[in-house]
Amino acid sequence: MTRTVRAAVLERAGEPLRIEELELPEPGPGQVLVRMAASGVCHSDLHQALGDWGETGPVVLGHEGSGVVEALGPGVEGLRPGQLVALNWFVACGACRPCRTGRPWACTETLVLEDRLPDGSRPFRRPDGTEVASQLGLGTFAEAAIVGAGAAVPVPEGTPPEVAALIGCGVTTGAMSVLRAGGVAPGESVVVIGLGGVGLSAVMGAVVAGASPIVGVDLAPAKLERAADFGATAAVFAEGDPVEVNARVREAVGDEPDHVVVAVGDARAVELGIELAGHGGTVLVVGIPPHGQRASFEISQLVDRSARIVGVNYGWSVPEEDFPRLAGLALEGRLPVERLIEERIGLEDVQAALDALREGSGLRRIVVFPDAHPRP
Repeated sequence: MTRTVRAAVLERAGEPLRIEELELPEPGPGQVLVRMAASGVCHSDLHQALGDWGETGPVVLGHEGSGVVEALGPGVEGLRPGQLVALNWFVACGACRPCRTGRPWACTETLVLEDRLPDGSRPFRRPDGTEVASQLGLGTFAEAAIVGAGAAVPVPEGTPPEVAALIGCGVTTGAMSVLRAGGVAPGESVVVIGLGGVGLSAVMGAVVAGASPIVGVDLAPAKLERAADFGATAAVFAEGDPVEVNARVREAVGDEPDHVVVAVGDARAVELGIELAGHGGTVLVVGIPPHGQRASFEISQLVDRSARIVGVNYGWSVPEEDFPRLAGLALEGRLPVERLIEERIGLEDVQAALDALREGSGLRRIVVFPDAHPRP
């Protein structure tokens, strides 16, 4: 039995999204049918829409989402219908060397980067039978989707669907870059370059870690003004000569930074982060730029300072552990995720949200689907 759902489809890079009716089958072995509750509009969606990461399409965009479990395919355990889940966009294979050594974020055999489910399938179909991919194996800009069982992670009861959606990508990427990949200790200083959804989540993670001071850096005055709402102790305008920006940041820190999180996909930001890193410091490169961008730095300074440059995919998260933890922190009021929400929108407003993201306007816009709340 198939069902028909509305979805925002990218036919090819550079074209506007259009709302289509697509068909979904029943979930197969190891799959879960999820009725979408909420989906953030993330910069990665914009990158894919613009073709920054290569040509693609047709594809249902969206990867930062939450939903309610509707049906389970054969062999799926640990989930039940009616359960709210945050969606994990990086389902690891579980068998490659990184997976076997406890580093699922470094999985080399995952199929999600091909916009496929773990079994290689693409469940969305047009009425004429044409296959439509689902971004990163999810496709959260749709009323429902079939995902791999490993993509559906239960969150604590009472978690708002919008919060669960943001935990599915931006919040986890930012917060866990500090809490897991950075291993930030109480009293260590953290500088965050780029105060979008991921950067502000890194700020929130730094607060949870007990970091001090926490300095936000950005080109947008409006974002700098909001940094304190998420726990930043200072904010620095990044416009101007890099040497002057460096001096302003170090003055705000009061010393050399222990950790610098680069949460924007831009080579200049990476170069600034490397320049800022103190002796024994760590630069956590989190933002992903368009393919082909390169950054440069003076090697002797990096060596003299014994600094480290670390690439951080998805915050080095273990979703089945970290999603519930972050949701619990949000419910306790220690992780103010809801402050990231700029606007709640409908599915038909996704293209406008992508346009606003391209212009650097606001934080997260959230697609909220009808009947978004889980059933008891």
